[in-house]
Amino acid sequence: MHTNTKRLTRLSLLTSVALIIFIVEAQLPSLTTVPGVKMGLSNIVTLTALYLYRPLDALSVLIIRIVLGSIFSGQMTTLFFSLGGGLVCFAVCVLLRRLFPLRRFWQLSMIGAVFHNLGQIAVAILVTSTPEILWYLPVLLLSGLISGCFTGLCAQYLLQHLCKLEKNPTNQNRW
Repeated sequence: MHTNTKRLTRLSLLTSVALIIFIVEAQLPSLTTVPGVKMGLSNIVTLTALYLYRPLDALSVLIIRIVLGSIFSGQMTTLFFSLGGGLVCFAVCVLLRRLFPLRRFWQLSMIGAVFHNLGQIAVAILVTSTPEILWYLPVLLLSGLISGCFTGLCAQYLLQHLCKLEKNPTNQNRW
């Protein structure tokens, strides 16, 4: 298969998986009574794309997942919050990714999750003109650290196994 076709096929697959995870997670009851706190499991796929592909490729996975996920889950009101947080997180992760080898990838995810929450708070303040929303920030930062650690460890585990698949010469179904 041609390299560009293979890359496009894999990115499409990653986007589809991220979208499915996003929609399923949107339908699940919240793990906490704190509004707006969720695990962000679809970020496992975005982190994987960021590690395996160019930043622009991973950005396309992120944006398509957020836009289609908001439409398909019926949560259009969260589109700007998700985009704001996602883009800030993405920018920080792209800037810092070379500092975090695969064995420490979970740490990059935690940093990204914190910046995702900062982006969401900034959007919320802009939309509502209510700077008092900043009081909510400590709760979001704590939840971001926890979810960022979990999603980062999941992405790191997935990437380690994808790398093993790629290195195994007897494996006919390589990633």
